[in-house]
Amino acid sequence: MVETKVLTESSVFGQIAEYQHEQVVFCHDHETGLKAIIGIHNTVLGPALGGTRMWHYTSEAEALNDVLRLSRGMTYKAAISGLNLGGGKAVIIGDAKTMKTEALLRKFGRFVQNLNGKYITAEDVNMTTKDMEYIRMETKHVSGLPESMGGSGDPSPVTAYGTYMGMKAAAQKAFGSDSLAGKRVAVQGVGHVGTYLMDYLQKEDAQIVLCDYYEDRALEAAARFNARMVGLDEIYDQDVDIYSPCALGATLNDDTIQRLKARVVAGCANNQLADENVHGPALVQRGIIYAPDFLINAGGLINVCSEVQGGNRQSVMTQTERIYDITTQVLNKAEQEGSHPQAAATRQAEERIAAIGKVKSTY
Repeated sequence: MVETKVLTESSVFGQIAEYQHEQVVFCHDHETGLKAIIGIHNTVLGPALGGTRMWHYTSEAEALNDVLRLSRGMTYKAAISGLNLGGGKAVIIGDAKTMKTEALLRKFGRFVQNLNGKYITAEDVNMTTKDMEYIRMETKHVSGLPESMGGSGDPSPVTAYGTYMGMKAAAQKAFGSDSLAGKRVAVQGVGHVGTYLMDYLQKEDAQIVLCDYYEDRALEAAARFNARMVGLDEIYDQDVDIYSPCALGATLNDDTIQRLKARVVAGCANNQLADENVHGPALVQRGIIYAPDFLINAGGLINVCSEVQGGNRQSVMTQTERIYDITTQVLNKAEQEGSHPQAAATRQAEERIAAIGKVKSTY
């Protein structure tokens, strides 16, 4: 579920150069067992803000590849959403169920503090608002704190709302109506965001098929949403209208795209395309409408941005609702240009960065 690409020692800087990162920080602490990587992609628009995820990667090379792709995506997510933020991300290598401790998280917070505000962290996969509290003990450069501490709280509901808006915009393009009533939706991954997304789908009377890496979580969600649970690999073969990847990245690849029966792909996962230049066009060739991931899952970033730069819940939801209009604009632009939506969205984000780059260079 994480894109794998074998990296050799000599290719590390080549990979960093390929994605055009400003800075990559490797964090290690023997006492706590911390092994983490912080990727800062671009800070032209402002400080790099992006969550930290903890995952049991099969290799350090896989972790590096993940953080580079994720932080790059955050740059485009902030830019296309009109936020004055740069793109960054962090990964902690290890099993969150057995290795995550207060000491490890606080040590990670010390590494974040040492970046002097160039990177602001938040929660991501396998991290919680409680974890952000521990990190906050060592650095002020953290967002997604509980509302009781003056923070914006869990960003998952807002991420889900933005994804829902993008899904409706894509449905309008594909089906001539943005109503999801009766639509069959395959949700891959029923963590925090996936669960909130299914709340919206259920309220619109959509029919849900789901899967999850953790079987107990999938069973609970299936019962709660009157959904049908299938295996991790079976999700791609379902006879559905919409495929919604809400887990980790690279689920749209040479194998899976050929198996999809859906006419729309719209989910909250990051880096859904294994290779943007190959699999973006492949979806177009199959007649599948793709709602760019970094565009429609930007709600969580909009939420934590309000915590860092000011705002309230109403302004957050209003700005997140604009994802519908931006998605429509990008889908129409891609069609007019004869390109694919991911390329059109990326160009739109890069154009804003280039324009503001004439005003200032980096954070």
